[in-house]
Amino acid sequence: MDTIVSIREATKNYQLGKVSVPALRGIDLEVEQGEFLSIAGPSGSGKTTLLNLIGCVDTPSAGTVEVAGRDIAKLSERQLTDLRLRTIGFIFQSFNLVNVLDVFRNVELPLLLQRVASARERRTRVEALLARVGLSQLLKHRPSELSGGQRQRVAIARALVTRPRLVLADEPTANLDSVTGQNILDLMRELNQTERTTFIFSTHDARVMAHASKLVRIADGRIAEVGS
Repeated sequence: MDTIVSIREATKNYQLGKVSVPALRGIDLEVEQGEFLSIAGPSGSGKTTLLNLIGCVDTPSAGTVEVAGRDIAKLSERQLTDLRLRTIGFIFQSFNLVNVLDVFRNVELPLLLQRVASARERRTRVEALLARVGLSQLLKHRPSELSGGQRQRVAIARALVTRPRLVLADEPTANLDSVTGQNILDLMRELNQTERTTFIFSTHDARVMAHASKLVRIADGRIAEVGS
């Protein structure tokens, strides 16, 4: 199998005034293409920092992080942006939707940024995904008109619309009821199996952990356990 994420001896320190605070302390992790991986750990353990490194929104203080075979510390800002746009889909806990755009335009936005799909293909992809997440009737609504769960489903559709090789999700079911959450997990699992899309979740949700092909437990900035 192809390795899509390779992390070796990665550390991340944050400077608070004159004090250096370690968030990650020597992380080693390999993720193969097509894995459905869950990162679990208490608040403050380093889960989100690890996702940020894998998502190329931050770089390690030491060690290496390779995504799709590229060492992120050696890439320019433009190259990092391109890698994020063409390889990675993000599902943020805070949604990060564009308030002035309706549901359809929010989901279409990554395809517009890629500049590769025709208008017809964009519409087909967006409408199909919004149907899968149960939002076909809300295409013209803006985020402010939606519930938290509906906004989360828009964010999930937006992350998947480019058919990325890797999807990073920070607590993807946190704002969903149990039925919707299960439907979203089933959709992700189907994409994982049919498209070999790699999913990496940061979660406290036992349902997400139960779906995982690999479970990584992190504590105090270190990997405490890796299991199936």
